[in-house]
Amino acid sequence: MPGLIPLALIAAPWWETAVLTAYLGSVLGLSVFGLHRLSLLYLYWRHRDRAVPLPEPVADAECPHVLVQLPIYNERFVVERLLDSVAALDWPADRLHVQLLDDSTDDTVEVSTRAVRRHRAAGLDIELLHRVDRSGFKAGALQEGLQAEATSPFVVVFDADFVPPADFLRRIVPPLLDDEGVGMVQARWGHLNRDDSLLTRAQAILLDGHFIMESGARFRGGRFFNFNGTAGIWRRQAIVDAGGWQGDTLTEDLDLSYRAQLEGWRFVYLQSLEVPAELPTDPRAFKSQQHRWAKGSIQCAFKLLPRIWRAPLPLAQKLEASFHMGNNLAYPLMVVLLLVLPLAIGLRQDSPLWIGLAVDLPVFVFATLNLMAFYALAEREVDRSTWAWKLPLVPFVLGLGASLTPNQARAVWQALRGHRSPFVRTPKAGDGGNTTRYRPRIGAQVLVEIAGCLYYTGAALLAASAGLWLSMPFLLLFAAGFGVLGFGSLLPDARPVRAGSGAGTRAPTLQPAPRTRPMAPTPAPARVPRPVASSTPGTKAAGGR
Repeated sequence: MPGLIPLALIAAPWWETAVLTAYLGSVLGLSVFGLHRLSLLYLYWRHRDRAVPLPEPVADAECPHVLVQLPIYNERFVVERLLDSVAALDWPADRLHVQLLDDSTDDTVEVSTRAVRRHRAAGLDIELLHRVDRSGFKAGALQEGLQAEATSPFVVVFDADFVPPADFLRRIVPPLLDDEGVGMVQARWGHLNRDDSLLTRAQAILLDGHFIMESGARFRGGRFFNFNGTAGIWRRQAIVDAGGWQGDTLTEDLDLSYRAQLEGWRFVYLQSLEVPAELPTDPRAFKSQQHRWAKGSIQCAFKLLPRIWRAPLPLAQKLEASFHMGNNLAYPLMVVLLLVLPLAIGLRQDSPLWIGLAVDLPVFVFATLNLMAFYALAEREVDRSTWAWKLPLVPFVLGLGASLTPNQARAVWQALRGHRSPFVRTPKAGDGGNTTRYRPRIGAQVLVEIAGCLYYTGAALLAASAGLWLSMPFLLLFAAGFGVLGFGSLLPDARPVRAGSGAGTRAPTLQPAPRTRPMAPTPAPARVPRPVASSTPGTKAAGGR
């Protein structure tokens, strides 16, 4: 059959040749990314014995001094919930210092000031640092906070929408105390409002796939993986060695992670430690968040991949880093595929069966089957008692991912041409706030998404009239995905979320931890030589400066 396809293309009219060439070319390119995803599945299961169990809580006598940094910007609806959860952390009072890094330009500063005073009166060592220029955005705030408090050997970061469990510090610190070559420990994100809407359910599956099958596979397989910007703890020296937080990309967490690992620091992923957070309920906010992540990863690829490929690293690490930071390059190929897919399917109507298989089978194998396995297995790892109930939603998740193509392709294009843009934070509603005034504006992209919905709806109707039933699922899923993003962006703001409404992931009851355990200061751990190059799991090779 492969030998017959080129002959068919030559014999076809020029427009049919162009359609089938574009279709097969985009599928071939996307199959490379699909094979990479299968390689992550292999790494995850091949090295499942290398998963790190949930550590036993560290004892009081071993608790080091920890700095908790809380970078926020215009988060009036969630800042008090964040501070209440941090105040409830079970940790000795004289070993904990909290920085609320508030760059807000609205009345969030007033809410923050009142909350900080309340917790300080209750015995929490907390300070409010307010900047008025937002230089460097989140990275700039974190870096200035480190300079303001230069003694704590360990640094925790929480974004505004996170609700850490009370035992978070006692569970996440042990890997740093057990091995002084470990520079960062990352926990897994949970979802406070998973069941609020179809969009939040789909986002939860997308994120579970990332944290289980991507971060889990990279850690277990000895590849570089990244701090996800929140719900993790750093050894301060690792940040210093890497050159500190830098605001020249939109994904400062990915940037710092690779620079630190190039310096020889090793990272640990605690998949068993879950920290719940709030998912955006508004399609516009969701698209804005995805756009920032996609654009920032390409910016990091430009910044770091030349250094990575010059470094004395195993080839497997270099290749995985390239796919990690360049994964969004698949979206320009998706643009081509989404444009020509209905046309390519239409060519089947008067064609032999084998041509129809040549059109549908590659999409099913490389763009559907592996993704379904990817997300299904991730949900099984998250919760083996409920994962089967989530499987019917996986096809919609694939359609939603495809409908992000205009949004993500635009982000890739902006990064490739060096377009600079500010860090746009994702608005969150907390326990009942109305985020209407924080919503991203409606742009021309919405018209593209609505056109995509109509295009694929029309294609589905034509396919039905022609009896092309095997093509219907793809067309309808893509139409649904475009409809949720396009028409959903025109609707009023989604109903506010309720903290702890997600099934199986509830916000903890926030009870302030005791603050009456004076302890003698513990010096920072002494530095020890770190391994420079190794292909063993968790050992990251140094690239040198």
